[in-house]
Amino acid sequence: MTHDTAAPQAVPGAQPPSAATPGEDAMLRLGQLPFAAAAGLLARYGLTLHAVPDGAPIPGSYWGEPEAGVIGHEVYARADTPVHSLLHEACHLIVLPPERRAAVHTDATDSVEEEDATCYLQILLADALPGVGRDRLMADMDAWGYSFRLGSARAWFERDAAEARAWLAARGLLPDG
Repeated sequence: MTHDTAAPQAVPGAQPPSAATPGEDAMLRLGQLPFAAAAGLLARYGLTLHAVPDGAPIPGSYWGEPEAGVIGHEVYARADTPVHSLLHEACHLIVLPPERRAAVHTDATDSVEEEDATCYLQILLADALPGVGRDRLMADMDAWGYSFRLGSARAWFERDAAEARAWLAARGLLPDG
């Protein structure tokens, strides 16, 4: 399957976190951010961020711990959840109309367009979190094992994501600024 992105889903080149890709240990984790900042960002989109206790299972996690989980309008994460995972799963919900969000449990979509929009939006929203930003997020996406046709998150975002941006713009989902 040739596809703009291969975000955390079962596609060629994507590796689940258990594969321990190089650089994974250095990924930015939710516990390194002010929780209120992450929760506030998600709240702007009608989502609730739930802090899962250390070592506890994460409800709705597609890849398993420590990856974020989604159920309805709720996002679940632990302190050791990678920030890219938190944003990716939240963006899956953001790109869905509210009536479709309610039905989500663990696996948000099988739509290529929604997956691409999710990846694009997560990169944009990284700029709204203190100490994150798009550069850091894209590096963590690459370290995790997202695979992109052009070889990196940055190359895709800068040179191959026009359709994802247009999809988000048509739905009024591009953040201001």
